[in-house]
Amino acid sequence: MKKILVTGAGSYVGTSFANYMKRWRDECAVEEIDMIDGSWRERDFSQYDVVYHVAGIAHSDSGKISLERAKLYYAVNTDLTVEVAKKAKADGVKQFIFMSSAIVYGESAPIGKRKRITRETPVAPANAYGDSKVQAEKGIAPLNDAYFKVVVLRPPMIYGKGSKGNYPILAKLAGKCPVFPRVKNERSMLYVENLCEFVRLMIANEESGVFWPQNAEYSVTSELVKAIAAARGKRVRLISGCGWVLKLLSFATSLVNKAFGNLSYDQGLSAYKTEYRLFSLQDSIKETEK
Repeated sequence: MKKILVTGAGSYVGTSFANYMKRWRDECAVEEIDMIDGSWRERDFSQYDVVYHVAGIAHSDSGKISLERAKLYYAVNTDLTVEVAKKAKADGVKQFIFMSSAIVYGESAPIGKRKRITRETPVAPANAYGDSKVQAEKGIAPLNDAYFKVVVLRPPMIYGKGSKGNYPILAKLAGKCPVFPRVKNERSMLYVENLCEFVRLMIANEESGVFWPQNAEYSVTSELVKAIAAARGKRVRLISGCGWVLKLLSFATSLVNKAFGNLSYDQGLSAYKTEYRLFSLQDSIKETEK
């Protein structure tokens, strides 16, 4: 039986994974650990085969951030990650899985401009949050060897029941707005149970390297809102001709491009030898909203 330690007790992704893995309780045992008070440093990691590091500060800022906030990003997202990985290796853990983010490639492209990420696309963080993830990746990469497998995951927006971020904002709009702007865009997303299955496969196959999991289908924000409304028994009518208004609004707030801009992974980048996308986009919305 493999023993897995999830860092960041109570986190959405970590707790979702722990609950998901209860289906394989005869093969794996999952524990969560709190990283806030520093007592984890006294914990013996040698009893674990895998450390799944999800602890970190999520990006919730818009516009410029303070120097103190930037320092916190690096302290938690970079320094803590490297410290945990080094301890895991020193204690004899066999695999370290790090939750990075698509944010390492920068922000979404503006409305009307395409941003499709391929294997050749260089990282280009646009802020301290993105750079803190890049620096963490660089810090743990040299630790990888035949006895300590390092996995870096760069998922796009993760959503599911109880998730935070953009999805609940769109869901709120879907519940209140009878009309919504029709804007053609392309975004990669990842349903949380598809992510959990992908991580399970990383562990089962003892993988190492950088991976880009995503749903099998791209999302169009307008259609996503319409589907969420339908799952709630409501109807949203999409109206065309709003693109220019949103473009003007995008100069006033970055939230417009976050919602209607373009940011997607080439689907070939996300293919894996075993299918991990157990839920289609439509089915995942139904599961999230029921």
